[in-house]
Amino acid sequence: MKKVFIDGPISPEFISESIRKHQTKTDIGAHNIFLGQVRADVVNNKTVAAIDFTCYEAMANEILADIREKAFKTFNLTCMHIYHSLGTVKAGEICFFVFVSAKHSSEVYEATQYLVDIVKKKVPLFGKEIFEDETHQWKTNK
Repeated sequence: MKKVFIDGPISPEFISESIRKHQTKTDIGAHNIFLGQVRADVVNNKTVAAIDFTCYEAMANEILADIREKAFKTFNLTCMHIYHSLGTVKAGEICFFVFVSAKHSSEVYEATQYLVDIVKKKVPLFGKEIFEDETHQWKTNK
């Protein structure tokens, strides 16, 4: 399985390069992309400046391999890529990138929604919200 975890934010250049690499795959008729961005939420009158992401990579990679296998069995996909940041990602930067490809659009929409939801529910990723005043707290996914 390809490397899923990226140190720091996922850059626009990384995303565009991922798209460019698929131009030679002429059996693909549809792509769908989900980009998760760190929000500057206000929690208890404090603004989130960044999130520090950590995970148990060995366990996460096993779970992601199972998710990948199930997605290819469930949806008629040509390609599927999942990337998530580790370390500090500032508000406004990308931390989660899901990119799916198939012959037809219906498969990519359903698969993208499934992948985003299942990764958030099953993968042992943890985010510590870092506030502008440099205090922090563990984030809960919604």
